[in-house]
Amino acid sequence: MFDINGGELLILVLVAIVVIGPERMPEYAKQLRSLVVRGRDMLQDGKNTLKKEVGEEVDWSQLDPRQYDPRRIVREALNEPTPPTRAASVRRLTEAPPGQAPFDAEAT
Repeated sequence: MFDINGGELLILVLVAIVVIGPERMPEYAKQLRSLVVRGRDMLQDGKNTLKKEVGEEVDWSQLDPRQYDPRRIVREALNEPTPPTRAASVRRLTEAPPGQAPFDAEAT
């Protein structure tokens, strides 16, 4: 999420210790702990509410937003076999007597 590795996190903690100071560090640590606990409790309450309202057996594949990916929709549409059309693509012209133009019965 923040793309911070262990070394960078250690430097940030050391800078925080220097900036905040050792006197106020326990107070800020308690505030951070209470913030994390409240966030965890909020997430847990949200999960419990969702389970209560939706139920235990939910087909999450129907609610997956990736199913609305336009590239996937087009890919699936192009892979589907086309429905057979009437023989309109193969036009049959009736044989015309010599000297007359051929007649297409489907065109009229």
